[in-house]
Amino acid sequence: MIVALLRSVLFECVRFPLTVTFSFIALLTFPFKPLTRYRVITRWSYLIMLSVSAICGVRYRIIGSDNLPSEPSIILSKHQSAWETLAYQQIFPPQVWVLKKSLLKIPFFGWGLAMMSPIAIDRSAGVRALRQTLEQGRERLAAGWWIVMFPEGTRIPPGQRGRYHVGGAWIAAQMGAKIVPVAHNAGTVWGRDAFIKYPGTITVSIGPALDATGRKPEQLIKEVEHWVEQEVERLGSARHL
Repeated sequence: MIVALLRSVLFECVRFPLTVTFSFIALLTFPFKPLTRYRVITRWSYLIMLSVSAICGVRYRIIGSDNLPSEPSIILSKHQSAWETLAYQQIFPPQVWVLKKSLLKIPFFGWGLAMMSPIAIDRSAGVRALRQTLEQGRERLAAGWWIVMFPEGTRIPPGQRGRYHVGGAWIAAQMGAKIVPVAHNAGTVWGRDAFIKYPGTITVSIGPALDATGRKPEQLIKEVEHWVEQEVERLGSARHL
């Protein structure tokens, strides 16, 4: 515990100045095309991932890469940690998130996020938010971007299950896009709102793609939930004892 704490303190000493620096770099990328901005700004996530690996011993591996479709699709993923928001920028590039508009107001982090072409919605807007996601989602997929969504809506601690919202499946069905379910065990080494990061090897498991064309969203999201939750249980803990 003491060693993990000291490593986590050192990691934060690296993470904070990197985040501040890249927030200003992100603002300077405004005149460039979205893909150019993405390539510049994601150097930040690359450096953070490199730092947490070297300092805290948090590494990862990917299984099921052959399940990825050749065309950009919609990723419906388990959400346990801040880790996957960083790692997915490397695993599924280029990609955008569907996220709460309020996140863009967070100092430094939100400034950079705003430059990465997210689909930022007001969740309280209901149907209007879904329509906005659908409209912008079509544009992003057509432009070659993957769309990452967390159907549980928030970070869920390991061993727990949130309610899987049907929105992502509905959007995929409306667009005739493919859904790629993704499971991982990042929360066992980098917990929700946790300061201490424990050494371990996170497994990111990519499931078989589901063609949403002509499918009922309710059935699609049930299939996603069933596969993801079973796979998360199978993966177990990533922590090195």
